[in-house]
Amino acid sequence: MKRRTVAAAAFVAALGLSVLNAPTAQAADTGIIVSDLVINDNGKSIVVGTTKRVYPTFTFNLTLPAGYSTADPFRYDVFVYLYHGDLKGKAVRDGENIIPPGGTTCYERDAKHARCEGELFIDPHPTKYSVDSNSDATTWKTAIGLTLFTRDDQLKTHETETRPYTVQLKRAARTTTNATPEPVSKGKKVTVTGKVTRANWGTKKYDAYSGRIVSLQFRAKGAKTYKTLKKATSNGTGNLKTTVTAGVDGYYRWVYYGNSTTGSATSTADYVDVR
Repeated sequence: MKRRTVAAAAFVAALGLSVLNAPTAQAADTGIIVSDLVINDNGKSIVVGTTKRVYPTFTFNLTLPAGYSTADPFRYDVFVYLYHGDLKGKAVRDGENIIPPGGTTCYERDAKHARCEGELFIDPHPTKYSVDSNSDATTWKTAIGLTLFTRDDQLKTHETETRPYTVQLKRAARTTTNATPEPVSKGKKVTVTGKVTRANWGTKKYDAYSGRIVSLQFRAKGAKTYKTLKKATSNGTGNLKTTVTAGVDGYYRWVYYGNSTTGSATSTADYVDVR
């Protein structure tokens, strides 16, 4: 089985040649067929923080048109990418509302067919292809760039296909937990505090997230699962506070389940010894 890899740099070049920079009427049908596209575990939300680069995966099947064969390297390029807004809009043309591929590798099954996989590239730092505004926490649409070259590696045709497939991009959230006193006498009160914050893509910091309903969970020492004890709402500074009655040794944690623009978050557990 042969393998063919396309780097992200080629995507930038292909994007400049695409219908994003030309009237739709000039787009030529490449004849390449892309099917069975799956992005980030079949549409699972993509969660991005303030510093770490994120590489959501994708897979698809590819069929080449008549006159082209997988035996001829560098004869075709296929790029999957995300965008929001209008494909003809200036922000998309300039790469501002684009999430590009980090790379694509195609495993050729026969002379006409290949199974391809790759990853998208999301950088929360202020670069051209980045999330730099909280408004980017929205539904992103899918497009595929298809390019064919002649035998002497000259561009023959290029087109962009939009797909109904969408992916939700979300801001990362964080929670913390502190349970006191430690140790505590059985039957006495345990005060559990914490805080919930979420990524601000404009400032590259985590801001207090107020008005969030967060679950306090407990796992007894030796047990395998957590149980929800009660819920609390974060105040104006994102802080959480509640009390429970100490029964047995165990671990407390806060869990936020997220929403349409923000990912879920589970704090590190805090152990309390009951005497």
